[in-house]
Amino acid sequence: MRASPEHAGIARSPATGGAAVITGCGETGLAPPGHEGCGSRCWRDVRKAPAPREGARFSILFVCTGNICRSPLAERLTRAALGPCPAVQVTSAGTHARPGMEMAGHTRRTLVRLGGDPADFGSRLLVPGLVAEADLVLTATGRHRAHAVALHLAAATRTFTIAEFGTLVGAVPPGKITRYRDPVRRARALVDEARALRGLVRVDELDIADPYQGSRLAHRAAGRSIARALAVPLRLLTHPQAD
Repeated sequence: MRASPEHAGIARSPATGGAAVITGCGETGLAPPGHEGCGSRCWRDVRKAPAPREGARFSILFVCTGNICRSPLAERLTRAALGPCPAVQVTSAGTHARPGMEMAGHTRRTLVRLGGDPADFGSRLLVPGLVAEADLVLTATGRHRAHAVALHLAAATRTFTIAEFGTLVGAVPPGKITRYRDPVRRARALVDEARALRGLVRVDELDIADPYQGSRLAHRAAGRSIARALAVPLRLLTHPQAD
C-alpha cells in the first residue's frame, strides 16, 4: 500500500542509524543500501525491495534534436513517475544540441502542467558514449533512432521511438513485468518483451511531432503524446507486485 501524504517521511533507525522509511499506514522498514534517501516514493514497499547490487542499475536515454523540447520533457516526466530511487537513471540528449541550453519556455510550462520539474536542466549533445552506456534509448522520431544506432550499432536492439515503445509495451501481458520486485529486472523485462514484439505489433504513430518554435498548443500536444506513450511502461515499472 502506497503511503499517504500524512504518513510519508523518513526517520532514523535508533538501532543502526540507518534510514527507516515509512511505507504506509504507520509501518516502517529499514531501507536497503542505496535507498536511504528515497522516502515513501521509493518503489512500492522498501522492505520487499532488494538491495541494489554493485553495477545493478538501469539507464534510460531520451533523444530528440536540440534536447530542449521533447527529450527533456520525456526525461523529467519519467523521473517524476519513478521518484528518487537510484536504481533507474534517466537522462536525455540531442542529436544537434547546443550544450547547456534551457528547456524551451512552452516546454517548461507544459512539463509543469503534466507534473514534472524543469529545474536545473541543461541540454547535452548526443555522443557515442551516451548511447553505448544506455540500457534503453527512446527517441522522438525514427530519424533520431537511426542517428542513435549509427553512433553505436550494438544499441539497435534496445533503441525505439517513444511512441513505438509505448505501443509495443502496451501489448505485453502485465504479469510478465510485475512478477519482478526489482525495478531493474522489470526494466530489462520491458526491453526484452518490446524487442520480441517488433514486427508483430502494428505501430501506427512512430514519431512525436517537433513543437520547436511552435505555439503553446503545439507544445502541449507533444507533451500529451509523450505522456500517453510513456503511461503504460511507467505504470508497469512502478505497479505493486501482487502478493
